[in-house]
Amino acid sequence: MAAHDEEQPWGADDIDAIRRGLSAAPRVVDHSIDFAGPAAPAEVVDAAVAEFGQVDILIANHARSGGDGALFDIDAAMLDAHWAVDARSVLLLTRAFARQFRPDRGEVADRGRVIWMTSGRHLAPMRGEIAYGSAKSVLAGMTATVADELIDLGIVLNTVNPGPVDTGFLAPDTTDLPPEFVEQVHSAFPRGRAGRPDDPLG
Repeated sequence: MAAHDEEQPWGADDIDAIRRGLSAAPRVVDHSIDFAGPAAPAEVVDAAVAEFGQVDILIANHARSGGDGALFDIDAAMLDAHWAVDARSVLLLTRAFARQFRPDRGEVADRGRVIWMTSGRHLAPMRGEIAYGSAKSVLAGMTATVADELIDLGIVLNTVNPGPVDTGFLAPDTTDLPPEFVEQVHSAFPRGRAGRPDDPLG
């Protein structure tokens, strides 16, 4: 949701510029929504089905970021806000996708694909991000169970941990993290920096 991104120190993307960059695609439709709402996941899938007739691939690449804290900083509202977007909405979005998927609509019955973007928060300590880390850990922990249920419907689920990708939260001019921590993250990688959003393109 653009409003969430605009509140971050690194700001939001220019949606019009993104649309222009995708002009070569056959058809692109965008739909801004607040995934904190319980009905939002079904609304997004319904909108996609109304536009395209069917949906065969779901990529849950959204997340709530910022407004987090260490163990003694968090409260119920902070936890609920992150869990609603980073965990609950992904599960409900997957459910809505699976309900509309029909294996008999294509030549390949098991062509359904769901990709969850998670985090490595469960692999190593990440101080100061209890709410985000706990919510993202739900996806890593539930992958095997949900994948086992979805395969019966012809849907393959994969969960991807992309590692730190600097969308602005690790840039010196826009980060709200301690400089020494930012440097530690970047120096942990062979290139001397974390990933960048455009790395997959080149």
